[in-house]
Amino acid sequence: MTQRQAILSGSTFEEQIGYARAVVDGDWVHVSGTTGFDYAAMTISDDVVEQAEQCLRNIGTALAEAGSGFADVVRVRYLLPDREDFEPCWPTLRRCFSEIRPAATMLVCGLADPRMKIEIEVYARRRQGPS
Repeated sequence: MTQRQAILSGSTFEEQIGYARAVVDGDWVHVSGTTGFDYAAMTISDDVVEQAEQCLRNIGTALAEAGSGFADVVRVRYLLPDREDFEPCWPTLRRCFSEIRPAATMLVCGLADPRMKIEIEVYARRRQGPS
């Protein structure tokens, strides 16, 4: 039987919408689209690079709670309302992903809140222990 575990970040959005920051299903960790909100303060920067950095901190926290880490990421999706905002984020994204080279997609689309400039979603495969 597959073990399923929901991981919550404390974001008010999780309660309001009805989802989990991440779901562990067996060896797989599915991290929801994660924005640049600091969930403890429910604040968000106006700067897209700072938002990308916060997205990655939020994702890193969820992965760690799932017994995983960035080294285990196999797929990443970037969602941005403005394609011009993507390239300034590349150095930040490269710090997490350049060594592991996950499959990746970038989509231009509207996000739930006009303050959001980037949303990142990842899938990871858990190893025997935290990475």
